[in-house]
Amino acid sequence: MTKLSVNINKIATLRNSRGGNVPNLLKVAADIESFGGEGITIHPRPDERHIRYQDARDLVAVVKTEYNIEGNPIQSFIDLVLETKPTQVTLVPDSIHAITSNAGWDTIKHQSFLQEVVKEFQQNGIRTSIFIDTDLKLIEAAAKTGADRIELYTEEFATQFDLGNKAAIKPYTEAAIVAHDLGLGINAGHDLSLENIKFFKENIPNLAEVSIGHALIAESLYLGLENVVNMYLHRLK
Repeated sequence: MTKLSVNINKIATLRNSRGGNVPNLLKVAADIESFGGEGITIHPRPDERHIRYQDARDLVAVVKTEYNIEGNPIQSFIDLVLETKPTQVTLVPDSIHAITSNAGWDTIKHQSFLQEVVKEFQQNGIRTSIFIDTDLKLIEAAAKTGADRIELYTEEFATQFDLGNKAAIKPYTEAAIVAHDLGLGINAGHDLSLENIKFFKENIPNLAEVSIGHALIAESLYLGLENVVNMYLHRLK
């Protein structure tokens, strides 16, 4: 069964917009798990405009399922991950000022760097995942970094699915098959939603985990957080 990890960045964005501690990020994380969520994802950025580094530390005592920290492995991020020791670290090559992640790694160009980072995290018992596009050469190079998993960057699929182009799933299916054959676990995330998640899941073999935040929180404004978490879990069965 594919696990649902809920990205709570948007909860932190809402909290930070007003100051104070409403909504309470830690309580929301605990509630998501109590609703059936199988993991919590955060993506702290250097400017701490949503998730703060202290949030990452505080969540260690709260998250009882899988704890996934995403980010660009600059030194401050590496230090944070080694301090908090989450279940998984997802390496994302986003620039400091990026609004959201908008590209996967060039695992050929950055292979030696990624090998070093992956090795350091794995030596500390942290599962590693590399955020990546569907280019098969890049996936082959990702396997050479020693990473445990890849996370397929799904924005293009989601965009094309909304336009009615279901054939856009094909590169993702092929990428998942190649990754699995290379011994990589398969995660996915970015713009997955209640509208497209069932179709995506049905067409991606060996899909271990999806990380969903923006759409899930937006959908919860209308349908309620507990209800939406369970709607995703139902579609992922």
